[in-house]
Amino acid sequence: MSDEDKLTVEDQMIEEEFQGLLNDYLNSNHRRKVDIITRAFNMAKEAHKGARRRSGEPYIIHPLSVARIVSREMGLGSTSISASLLHDVVEDTDYTVEDIRALFGDKIAQIVDGLTKISSGMFGENVSAQAENFRKLLLTMSDDIRVILIKIADRLHNMRTLSSMAPTKQFKITGETLYIYAPLAHRLGLFAIKTELEELCFKYEHPEAFADLTRKIEETAPERNKVYEHFAVPVVRALDKMDITYEMRARVKSVYSIWNKMQTKGIEFGEVYDLFAVRIIFEVFPGMDEKKQCWDIYSAITDIYKLRPDRIRDWVSHPKANGYQALHLTVMGPDGKWIEIQIRSRRMDDIAEKGFAAHWKYKENRIEEDNELDKWLKTIQEILSNPNPNAIDFLDTVKMNLFSSEIFVFTPKGEIKTLPQGATALDFAYTIHTRIGDHCLGAKVNHTLVPLSQQLRSGDQIEILTSQSVNPQPEWLNFVTTAKARTKIEASLRRQRRRIAEIGKNMLEELFNKEPIDNTLFNKILHAYKAENKEDLYFLIGNNDITLPASKNAFFKIREEPEKQDNLFVRYMKQAMNAIKKPSSDQRGMKKDVEPPTLRPEQEKFSVNRKEVFQLTEVKFRKNFIVPACCNPLPGDDVFGYVTEKEEVEVHKRSCQTGLKLKSSFGDRIIAVAWGDYRQYSFLASIAFTGIDRIGILGSILAKLAEDVVVNIQSVNVSSKDGIFEGIFNLHVHSAEEVNQLCAKIAKVDGVSTVHRSPL
Repeated sequence: MSDEDKLTVEDQMIEEEFQGLLNDYLNSNHRRKVDIITRAFNMAKEAHKGARRRSGEPYIIHPLSVARIVSREMGLGSTSISASLLHDVVEDTDYTVEDIRALFGDKIAQIVDGLTKISSGMFGENVSAQAENFRKLLLTMSDDIRVILIKIADRLHNMRTLSSMAPTKQFKITGETLYIYAPLAHRLGLFAIKTELEELCFKYEHPEAFADLTRKIEETAPERNKVYEHFAVPVVRALDKMDITYEMRARVKSVYSIWNKMQTKGIEFGEVYDLFAVRIIFEVFPGMDEKKQCWDIYSAITDIYKLRPDRIRDWVSHPKANGYQALHLTVMGPDGKWIEIQIRSRRMDDIAEKGFAAHWKYKENRIEEDNELDKWLKTIQEILSNPNPNAIDFLDTVKMNLFSSEIFVFTPKGEIKTLPQGATALDFAYTIHTRIGDHCLGAKVNHTLVPLSQQLRSGDQIEILTSQSVNPQPEWLNFVTTAKARTKIEASLRRQRRRIAEIGKNMLEELFNKEPIDNTLFNKILHAYKAENKEDLYFLIGNNDITLPASKNAFFKIREEPEKQDNLFVRYMKQAMNAIKKPSSDQRGMKKDVEPPTLRPEQEKFSVNRKEVFQLTEVKFRKNFIVPACCNPLPGDDVFGYVTEKEEVEVHKRSCQTGLKLKSSFGDRIIAVAWGDYRQYSFLASIAFTGIDRIGILGSILAKLAEDVVVNIQSVNVSSKDGIFEGIFNLHVHSAEEVNQLCAKIAKVDGVSTVHRSPL
């Protein structure tokens, strides 16, 4: 294709994009001001003539794309669209703000001027002050809120085309986006844009994890669809009877939010049980109260499924400060799974996706953007000036438990059970059945392993774990509150005592060859063993609390103190630590692991001083590398570099919160790094695990770890409470993959419930 043909194709592409913009605008509820939009486009096209983006496409495509986001995805009008088309003209060409003012008036010139100041002042040379001063800048620029909205649209298009950027530039832009733009979009009610920004950042910062989670979401779709279909059948039947126009669909969590939950809670993909929510969007009947329709749908659903009372969120009566309105509830579905439902009118759904700008769509007459903007501006300024970033979600922190003396909990199959306030997991087990209570080993509350003493709350879903080798213990009486559980435990303890006493009686009779023991001799035996009566003596013997003499001629033997019952982990601690410090004979012949770098607490970081470990991918010089204690990256982790004032390179995980601030505040000091030859070096890592306590479990874990390789464990910290243990290994490894392999080994040990890499 000749150059002339290429230009013709490009001109056609630009014209199609502009016509798409006009169609977006004409389909809105704004006044028809096509002329000013056309003039702005022609000026921008001429100003950027010959300029190209890094991707190779004509530069005018960028302002056109920003204008389409402003129109179609934010719902703004001709003033914002025109300013979007012109937003880079003053900064990148010879045109001035005065030229814009002469051709388009004060309002558009003011917005373009504000956008130019943001780009040159905050995203130019002065990037180091960006994070600290950004809020002040927003407040000064928010005399016209459209400056902020267009800047968010500009960032969204940059993120959509980020693949053409170098890795270093990508890290800077994703850091700014996660630290500033995504939270800002959330604060302004632009939920769809906020979600897309987070997704794109995750895709570029963690491409492998993004691809892996995307694949898993697709693979588990049939199972989710089955759950949704089972749930939907009776609901559709009920809503159809109400004769309303609605749509109902299942909405899967974003990949980023799933990954974020996995990181925060230290769980695997399979343990994220709230992967999707059901959204019901209805059209409002003419003359019908919108709020009443929400509650009518709520009533229809709760007539079918059992409600989780502490998860009602009434943002219909009390909208969030960012304009969000909806009625949220959570019910127990037919498959024994919690299902969140969001009930919205069409108007509420548009506002949830587009923010306050969507209000304008529902005005009866053609509206003028500037007039509506004044009303919106006051609310936005209040949001931006609020120092508490979570203030808009204050309702979500209020536990709306409707019952003061009773709680309602659920079985794994969704059956509801009523218990008194303060009831524990063990109370619940006895509520189900006496045998389940008697053999209760542990419990899972909302899919998380908890001790038997865990107090329950309304809405909890409990699964009881049992074992035939487990029987009631006296300490169980300390953490039950229901009369039924207490009675059953006491009865079981009495039965156990009688069985043990019968064994002891037989042992004593065997010693005396089943000959009768006179009362005088029996009293001596009782006194020697400090037993109050025959039953107590028989129990002590049968329970091996005392040792009988080898011959009846000895009459009695001074009672031995029972062996102290240490915590199950403590019992093996010396053995464990000895195993750590002294490798077995088959290990001693192997090469000793290289000592890890030492931590310098005064700096909270250590110097690697090994240039081979990292490689700078975009610069030709080599530096000393610093591994900060804030995130402790391991070889294999996604990382980036930050050049300090001392010309050292701090290496951070891309998901590090400290690193996020560095990327957003010091973009000119961010560099791309890759792991080099690290196999001969060791790095400190931490593995956390939980499970059901049993004798020998720590030994089993250590034995599993030691299979095939020598494990260099620095320390072990374990604790046990009410049959549930928690443990942390701090150990030296060579890579993140090695940690994953060790976690997989620990997970295979019987009794281990969860295991994951933990922050140091």
